[in-house]
Amino acid sequence: MSDRVGFVTEQAMAWTAARAAAYAAGQRATPDPVEVPLAQADRLTLASALTTLTDLPAFATSSVDGYAARGRGPWRIVGRVLAGSVPDPIAGGDAVEIATGAMVPEGTEQIIRTEDAELGPDGRVSGRPRPVPDWREPGDEASKGEDLFSAGTPITPGVVGLAAACGYDTLPAILGARVAVVVFGDELLTSGPPGQGRVRDALGPQVPGWLRRLGADPVSGFDPCGPIEDTLDAHIAAIEDALTHANVVCTTGGTMHGPVDHLHPALAALGARYVANTVAVRPGFPMLLAELPPAAEGGRSKFVAGLPGNPQSAIVALVSLVVPLLAGLAGRPEPPRQQVTLGEAVPGRGDHTHLALVRIEPSGFAYPLEHSGSAMLRGLARADGFAVIEPGTQGSAGSHVSFVPLPLLSGGRP
Repeated sequence: MSDRVGFVTEQAMAWTAARAAAYAAGQRATPDPVEVPLAQADRLTLASALTTLTDLPAFATSSVDGYAARGRGPWRIVGRVLAGSVPDPIAGGDAVEIATGAMVPEGTEQIIRTEDAELGPDGRVSGRPRPVPDWREPGDEASKGEDLFSAGTPITPGVVGLAAACGYDTLPAILGARVAVVVFGDELLTSGPPGQGRVRDALGPQVPGWLRRLGADPVSGFDPCGPIEDTLDAHIAAIEDALTHANVVCTTGGTMHGPVDHLHPALAALGARYVANTVAVRPGFPMLLAELPPAAEGGRSKFVAGLPGNPQSAIVALVSLVVPLLAGLAGRPEPPRQQVTLGEAVPGRGDHTHLALVRIEPSGFAYPLEHSGSAMLRGLARADGFAVIEPGTQGSAGSHVSFVPLPLLSGGRP
């Protein structure tokens, strides 16, 4: 297969090979890491391992409200220890009132919970400790210098919280890709109901949402751009403009070679080369990914992902090429392929990979959805992802197949 843009290939690239090529292209263009304040790190990617700066906890801390005591009781209460203070050591026969999270005084042999303690008329406290000590020793959670997460880990609120507990103020992170969406097709409407030969643009409003869920940053004020007039000059100008704002441009429509499909000639005029040009997958086979070399030495390549105009085909292209590209750009591992069990048969598509919309039911089985034609959206709006039926195979009920998830919000299925 030629990588010269504008050349019409007869042999489509295998789906698995296209995904691998997209990921490798992203890896080659991964940006340099930056130090990001914790409050801004969510959804980015760790650029290096998160390592504990001290033992965690750094000192012995009480797990309960109660009394820290030494020796045999009843104990004389000689003070109080609150969180944030450094207590004096306690002597035999003495106790101090202690709050949850407070530093355990040196010499403590037991902590009596408040609910297990009894104050005598002489002001002394008595009680029995629980079988398991009610304090945390230094290093109970992690030892100083221990790697908690490796480079390439997506940063979640939980990771941010752990980093804060370890004493970090910033994290070395890979910023999410900046993505612009360009919509081709001057027959598209951007408001009102479709009719009289014109249809609503259903990709411009939805693609940025998928991209955000993938950790990318759709460009503000360029979300989306279009519909673009069906001329070569307009296509070139729109892509050039988008590339000044973003390092990844997702276009919709124009990936074929019809009379108003100008994406291939536009990419040729811009000096791009194919990473993948048509992929042996149904739906969505006319998808493409092109790389534009950096304008200056030491720069990073930019990319144009050509999503077909049919809505489901476009999302197949998104999960096939854009998802692995973004993972590579973010310094994350190549997206793994999960496994599902089919609840019903799913047909194959000959020598092409078939990505079939499915919904995962509470039973754990994956069921194909109705209204799943390449131009339809009803099935896509209810789907959890795509069952992968390998070339030359059929998906029978009860068989285990690969699964490519849609980037849905947790618990947010329609």
